[in-house]
Amino acid sequence: MHSFPGPALSIVEELRTAAAADPARAIAFQGSPGANSHRAAMEARPEALPLPCFSFEDALEAVKDGRAGQAIIPIENSQHGRVADIHFLLPESGLAIVGEYFMPIHHALMGLGEGPFEAAYSHPQALGQSRFFLRERGIVPLSYADTAGAAAFVAEKGDPTVAAIAPAIAAELYGLDIVERNVEDSDDNMTRFVILADKPTFINVDAGKPAITTFVFEVKNIPAALYKALGGFATNGVNMTKLESYQQGTSFSATRFYADIIGIPGDPAVDRALEECAFHSKELRVLGTYEQGRKRG
Repeated sequence: MHSFPGPALSIVEELRTAAAADPARAIAFQGSPGANSHRAAMEARPEALPLPCFSFEDALEAVKDGRAGQAIIPIENSQHGRVADIHFLLPESGLAIVGEYFMPIHHALMGLGEGPFEAAYSHPQALGQSRFFLRERGIVPLSYADTAGAAAFVAEKGDPTVAAIAPAIAAELYGLDIVERNVEDSDDNMTRFVILADKPTFINVDAGKPAITTFVFEVKNIPAALYKALGGFATNGVNMTKLESYQQGTSFSATRFYADIIGIPGDPAVDRALEECAFHSKELRVLGTYEQGRKRG
């Protein structure tokens, strides 16, 4: 808790106390109060009690040790790609993806006064989403653990030449002045969040509510292994909406993949496709099946 900036601590304590009184309703998120993940938690689960955590690992740990019923983690952004290393975090945590939420992201430049500013603190994702804005104004981007935490840090630092890029609500929470709104470089800036729990959810196949199944797999280290592993999705008519590679360990000899498909285990086509993928893989692990938050295709 004490890794949070001073101005955020009292709000963190208030939210932690409320979540501790009813942990089953709590939803853990990474960042200080006022961060985009805080907003996503309240929009995706309006009945929940938000529980701020300093890191993604802390948010997952809160679910594992019973301090929260769920966690919400940003995993990808339309402008800046991957957010959290969910490929590593999820398999290690033992948690399951039980939902997803898409949220438009808007950033504001804020500080103590109107500037000019020499530098701006924010999460690396927010800095990347606003890089042209910063470059045009000669503002040096400085990395911080989260957007709202950056705003609290600027308030605590008391330097009028340093700004933060954060959601507008952070300025209100931490007593900063908003100098400019909507500083993101694209007006269709969107982040996808996943919602995690300690047990998977099982939903019925419903054509009106298409589902996503997320899984990770490691292909055998032989020629055409990936081609063969993916062939079953094509032959069975299963739409793969995401495929991302990453390295596990330091050998660089085995590539793992993170994938999303439309469909649910129990559907014969999905079962056949996953079975064929598993046959050509060293390991395949389903991370969750959940209702689509946004229609694909």
